[in-house]
Amino acid sequence: MEVEIDSNSGFCFGVVNAIQLAEMELEKTDLLYCLGDIVHNNAEVERLKGKGLTTINHEEFKNLKNCKVLLRAHGEPPETYKIALENNIQLIDASCPVVLKLQKNIKLGFDAILEKGGQVVIYGKEGHAEVNGLVGQTNGKAIVIGGIDDLEKIDFSKPINIFSQTTKSIEGFYAIEKEIRNRMIDSQRKDNVQLISNDTICRQVSHRQPQLREFVKRHDVVVFVSGKKSSNGKMLFQVCKDENPNTYFVSDENELEKAWFEKATSVGICGATSTPRWLMEKIAESVKK
Repeated sequence: MEVEIDSNSGFCFGVVNAIQLAEMELEKTDLLYCLGDIVHNNAEVERLKGKGLTTINHEEFKNLKNCKVLLRAHGEPPETYKIALENNIQLIDASCPVVLKLQKNIKLGFDAILEKGGQVVIYGKEGHAEVNGLVGQTNGKAIVIGGIDDLEKIDFSKPINIFSQTTKSIEGFYAIEKEIRNRMIDSQRKDNVQLISNDTICRQVSHRQPQLREFVKRHDVVVFVSGKKSSNGKMLFQVCKDENPNTYFVSDENELEKAWFEKATSVGICGATSTPRWLMEKIAESVKK
């Protein structure tokens, strides 16, 4: 049986940078705090925990003083930087450059649309770390929508500036944008509505969708490796599943089932932008055994 690991799967640049910064700091000290899971993958979080990386939440962060804290790739709202300044916390900022640029654009877009009495809409997962950082750029006033069912939150009689979480699907974003435009036209009874659309999806992430579709076509069975918390993982798994129904989601080798591979001559191993290469290799070895 042939087992192939997808060469395009694995950590994106932002996650690689965050982990490298964490490991560099842990070479100098045996304790480093990280605000939230450094990556949405339990296996990688546990590996770094063994090196001294301690994950904390935002409530615990508020009570820290005189220490170092790593900010992960997802980015943080302005409040986090304010607390760090007040509590003499040295931040190791591993925020992804793509996310930082988006934060800046949302702040500028919010200030501009506010003058017109409008709203900022963010297509993303409510409560997601990146989305919390984006909403923070609007003083908490941005409207977060995860799908068509959330559109009732929007006032379609007002101007709208729409952005997207960087890891959402392009198809999903443009479907939402089209529906918002149609509802604005219906509400305002005119075609020239004030809708500013910003496709802010990370291309390193979005390009993986066509790559994955081609990859899964080549195999009888596909094992998609991802942490269960990963929004990107859930989205990319569905891309694979739609193309190849014999696609299975696992977080570690213990979730593999022999029955999946009984008639397979070719197996593909792939994963999310938060899936470490070493874990995909471990899964591949287990499949071969």
